[in-house]
Amino acid sequence: MSNTEKTVTYTSENTYLTQNELTPKTKNVWLVFHGIGYLSRYFVKYFNGLDAEENYIIVPQAPSKYYLKNEYKYVGASWLTKENTQTEIKNVLNYIDAVLEAEEIPENVNLMLFGFSQGVSVATRWLASKKANCKLVALYAGGIPNELTAKDFDFLDFDSTDIKIIYGDQDQYLTPDRLKSEKVKIDKLFKGYAETITFKGGHEVKPEIIEGLI
Repeated sequence: MSNTEKTVTYTSENTYLTQNELTPKTKNVWLVFHGIGYLSRYFVKYFNGLDAEENYIIVPQAPSKYYLKNEYKYVGASWLTKENTQTEIKNVLNYIDAVLEAEEIPENVNLMLFGFSQGVSVATRWLASKKANCKLVALYAGGIPNELTAKDFDFLDFDSTDIKIIYGDQDQYLTPDRLKSEKVKIDKLFKGYAETITFKGGHEVKPEIIEGLI
């Protein structure tokens, strides 16, 4: 018997979450990518400390849902896996573009790009694909995909875009070898302009770190 894997194109639908109101008083629009195991409605709580009048938060939702800890009670989500990755990347990028098209973000606000853990890979792939003009690129406790090169980020103006690399000094996923290889990659991609911020803690989001980014 022989098997043939085929593909089909269809229309899909997914949610996303926003926090606060987009008004003429809005200064910063945050495009936030959560880590594996989160839902957007729980991840957004880390941004509650930001001034609601000046900050509008957009939290896309990773499309692949699953039950956490095999308890069939709590649900988490994942952006990508090693299965059919290139097609899934394309689907995710199309989804993000659709979210931003629906939001109609004005040009006079600061776009703040934030990725945590697995969300770092999504944020950087989207940035490289869209070549967006961001005021801030915050990459928090995650790895940058190996396929991205310095050429993908040549469009960045480091005089107007702040690159922040953030992680805890006890993060169990960031071994000394991985930190070393990521630093080499970061220095190459961002030409030495990235600022590293460390904190005492593990693989966790610290709201005070987010509040200190602006």
